[in-house]
Amino acid sequence: MNQRGVGLASGLLPISAMDIARPDIKQKKMRRTLLWSGAAVLAVAALAVIVMRLKPAAPEVDRSTIWTDTVKRGPLVRQVRSSTGVLAPREDSIELIPAQTDATVVRIRILPGAQVTPNTIIMDLDDPQLEQELLNARLQLKAAQADYKSLQAQLDSTLMDKKTAAAEVNANYTQDQLQAQTDKALYDLGVISGLAYQKSKSTADQLTTQEQLSQQQLDVNQKAIVVQLASQQTKIDQAQALLDLYEKQAQALQVRSTITGTLAPLATPVQVGEHVTAGTSVAEVIQRDKLKAALQIAETQARDIQIGQPATIDTHNGVIPGHVTRIDPSVVNGTRTVDVELDGPLPPGAVPQLSVDGTIDLERMKDVLYVGRPALGNEDSTLSLFKVDPDGKGATRVSVKVGRASVNEIQVIEGLKEGDTVILSDMSRWDNVDRIRLD
Repeated sequence: MNQRGVGLASGLLPISAMDIARPDIKQKKMRRTLLWSGAAVLAVAALAVIVMRLKPAAPEVDRSTIWTDTVKRGPLVRQVRSSTGVLAPREDSIELIPAQTDATVVRIRILPGAQVTPNTIIMDLDDPQLEQELLNARLQLKAAQADYKSLQAQLDSTLMDKKTAAAEVNANYTQDQLQAQTDKALYDLGVISGLAYQKSKSTADQLTTQEQLSQQQLDVNQKAIVVQLASQQTKIDQAQALLDLYEKQAQALQVRSTITGTLAPLATPVQVGEHVTAGTSVAEVIQRDKLKAALQIAETQARDIQIGQPATIDTHNGVIPGHVTRIDPSVVNGTRTVDVELDGPLPPGAVPQLSVDGTIDLERMKDVLYVGRPALGNEDSTLSLFKVDPDGKGATRVSVKVGRASVNEIQVIEGLKEGDTVILSDMSRWDNVDRIRLD
């Protein structure tokens, strides 16, 4: 009987080599599994550390969406620019025409924008009270002139009587003087007595005094006549002046310009039938060849502007040279008004309130390092810019110290050298990276 039979006979299962228990093998497997698991964990941890230590890939930037400029060395003209300027009338080119009296607008002959000359009637006013005052003034002048002539005739008559009396005294004086001289000669010859001579001489002396008094009275009378006539002439002059005033006011009822120019619109235009008071502006005329540019300059940029600095004004139909003549001391909405007098002829179509651009030259700097002005960056500050690599495939952030600025350029003090290329566009999207790739 074989072993299988024996086993079966004995009621026991057969025993083979594979069924023998080996606890050492199980322990080896468990250790191997633990080792591989630990190695895997360590590998994952190491990989995580490596990944964490890796810098993020530089972002790509489309080259067509940015603009760059190259750092240069040479002269730099500092400028400020205004794109919110207008042409405005110069102070000596505006004529405001006021109503001379309280009147009513009865007719408007031309409208704003029309050309006028000193002979152009702009509108007609009516003042019935002025017509009555004008008539009264004419009558008062005629009355004053008549009084003058009457007084003159009266004074001439009185003067004539004085002259007649003086002539009579003078005749008697002359006759008595001759008689006294004759009696003296006769007395010297002994023909007449001394008594007769003394009588003749006394009479001559008395007439001498009368003749002198008569001449003095005549002189006083003539002077009085001059004074009285001058007083009466003053009344005539007063009446004439009043008449001239009323006539001037009457002429002003036809509103005319005294200069050649363009009729401008009033802030408050008058209408037919409207009653206007004396002094109210009823028309405004502007000389079109006497315009200036009024530029609105940011307060921060206007601090370096000085009277006399050169400027250029672009009317979009030509560029005109000019110079600064006034800087408004007040600030309105963050800007100051700078007046520029135009040194060249105006182009066709130049009218008041025409929008213009203006550029003012502040300073001419020699031999400075400069670059185009970045989109975000003020003068006298430190900027963060991207400098393009020599191969042009990427750009690295650099710190750049800048100085004085112009409209389109800014002075470079530190951080860049001549020939470097920097990105001037707004790069705020990439503030969190120090390097970019250019695609």
